[in-house]
Amino acid sequence: MVHYGHSNQLRQARAMGDYLIVGVHTDEEISKHKGPPVFTQEERYKMVRAIKWVDEVVPAAPYVTTLETLDKHSCDFCVHGNDITLTVDGRDTYEEVKQAGRYRECRRTQGVSTTDLVGRMLLVTKAHHSGHEISSEYREYADSFGKCPGGRNPWTGVSQFLQTSQKIIQFASGKEPQPGETVIYVAGAFDLFHIGHVDFLEKVHGLAKRPYVIAGLHFDQEVNHYKGKNYPIMNLHERTLSVLACRYVSEVVIGAPYAVTAELLDHFKVDLVCHGKTEIVPDKDGSDPYQEPKRRGIFCQIDSGNDLTTDLIVQRIIKNRLEYEARNQKKEAKELAFLEARRRQEAQRERESNCDF
Repeated sequence: MVHYGHSNQLRQARAMGDYLIVGVHTDEEISKHKGPPVFTQEERYKMVRAIKWVDEVVPAAPYVTTLETLDKHSCDFCVHGNDITLTVDGRDTYEEVKQAGRYRECRRTQGVSTTDLVGRMLLVTKAHHSGHEISSEYREYADSFGKCPGGRNPWTGVSQFLQTSQKIIQFASGKEPQPGETVIYVAGAFDLFHIGHVDFLEKVHGLAKRPYVIAGLHFDQEVNHYKGKNYPIMNLHERTLSVLACRYVSEVVIGAPYAVTAELLDHFKVDLVCHGKTEIVPDKDGSDPYQEPKRRGIFCQIDSGNDLTTDLIVQRIIKNRLEYEARNQKKEAKELAFLEARRRQEAQRERESNCDF
C-alpha cells in the first residue's frame, strides 16, 4: 500500500538531502519477497509521485538496493526506516550499502502499517474511529492478526496511532492563500487515500493557473453515517496526514461540516467548489449539501477518469484474505528469525571479546 507512514518516511528522507529519488518495486518483486500488493505498480508509481516531498520516481526498482543502483541514479546515500526489510531467503536488502557507509535511517511512524490497515478491513470493526474505545475483541484480533506462533516482532504489528500537533505542523505547508490565487474547496472522507483521490485532486488543481486547494475532511461519525459498515477505515487524524502529504492540496479542514455552508465559503473566501462523480448523499434533513455553492454558481463536478473507490480496495483485500493473512505470518516469521540470528551473533561477539581478557 501507500499510506501516511510512507509519506512521513519520505518527508524525513527529503530533509536529509537536497533531491529525493524514490525507487518503487514491481508487483512481481513484491509478490516474490513479501506477498500480494494491495495497489498495482502503476497505481503506486503515480501515488508516490503525488507525495509532495518526492522529486523523482524510479519505476521497477530492484528489491535489493546495491551500490550499482545508487551510482546509476547519482545518489550519495539511501534511506530506509528503522525496521528491517528482508529478501525471500531472509537476507537484509540493504546489507551492501550499509557496509559501504552509504545508508541512513529514519524513524518509522508508530501506529500505522499495511498489516494494521488490512486487519481493520477484514475485521469490520469501528475500534479505530476517534472517540471509540479499543474493544477487547479488536485488541485480541490485532495481537494475533498475521502473527506466527511464538512471538511478536517490533515492526509487523498493530499499535494505536497518536496524533500530535507537531506531526500536523511537519506535514502542513503553512502557507495562506496569496492574492491572485484561486481558492478551490473539495470535501469528503478521503479514506484509505488512493489513486482515485490523487486523480481527482490533480484534475481540481489543474482548473486554475494558481490554485489553492482546501480539502474538507468529515468527522468519523459523519463518514460512518453516509458510508455505513466500519467506514472510515482510517480515522480523522490519519486521513488528515494522508491528504496533507499530497502535493495538490494546500490546506485541510479537520472535521469539516457535511453541508458546504455560506459561513464556510465566506470564511475561506472560496472561488470554486468541486465534487467528483460519486453519489452525493443528502444531508440528515434531506437537503443537498452543495445547495449553497450551487446557488452562488461556483459548483463544479469533476470526472477524475478513475473509478477506483475505497469500497473496491476493501473488496481486493477480502478477495485475497487468506493470502494476506499468510503474507503477514510469513513476513513476521522471517523477521523474527533474522532478529534471533542477530542476537546470537551479538552474543557470540560478546563471548569472544570476554575471552580476550
